[in-house]
Amino acid sequence: MTSAAPPDMSASLVAQQDALAAHIRDPERVPPPPGIEERRLKIYRELFFNNVENMLAGNFPVLRRIYGDDGWPTLIRAFYRDHDCQTPLFTELAREFLRYLQVRAEDDAGSDDPPWLQELAHYEWVELALQISEARNDEIPHDPDGDLLEGRPLVSPLAWPLAYVWPVHRIGPDYRPDTPPAAPTLLMLRREADGTVSFHALTPLSFRLLQRLDAEPELSGLDQLRALAAEAGAADAEAFAREGAAMLAHMRAEGTILGTRQD
Repeated sequence: MTSAAPPDMSASLVAQQDALAAHIRDPERVPPPPGIEERRLKIYRELFFNNVENMLAGNFPVLRRIYGDDGWPTLIRAFYRDHDCQTPLFTELAREFLRYLQVRAEDDAGSDDPPWLQELAHYEWVELALQISEARNDEIPHDPDGDLLEGRPLVSPLAWPLAYVWPVHRIGPDYRPDTPPAAPTLLMLRREADGTVSFHALTPLSFRLLQRLDAEPELSGLDQLRALAAEAGAADAEAFAREGAAMLAHMRAEGTILGTRQD
């Protein structure tokens, strides 16, 4: 049977670990704890930072190419040094990077960042988020062959409509806009049966329809289309509803709508 370490020894170990962690995060400004040779410190510094940099480069490949070999490590070093992560999970590292960019945009550190940085990062992150989502298409009772007009259409929990100010799907090393377009960029990401994530452009009407189906699930498909016709100021609401019915059918055929709710 071994005895517990004296309180002063435990406190000393914790203090040394904290000092080492602070040095690894910010080696330029924080000295290392005494008693550790430089060779080992260098291994620690490079191992931890390279793991974070490489993982985020895989999560944000477009940002990595835009920032290049000089700018990318600088950006990640700032995140690594300044951000107080709220979770130890590696799968959440990309989300923590998004949180950092949001805070960065609010202070002087982000004053020179491109205006589309946060949206592009979100667009790249959301693919990973959808890939690892634990949502399932069978988690909500539904009838895959239900009447989409009389019943209540159910949007797949693996189909995510998104709206951006910037054309995030086009931004890259060769296209870095200075001003946003007049119309928002409306997209949908959907996880397919084989696990891949597909990207789709949405019209304003299809985007709004998906919004309504999620926000007001108690309405029938026909009521949704009539309300959408009123929003759009359609002159012929019935003709609009007929066209909308074809839109609903197409969404079901492609897997965006699963059928009708049974709850």
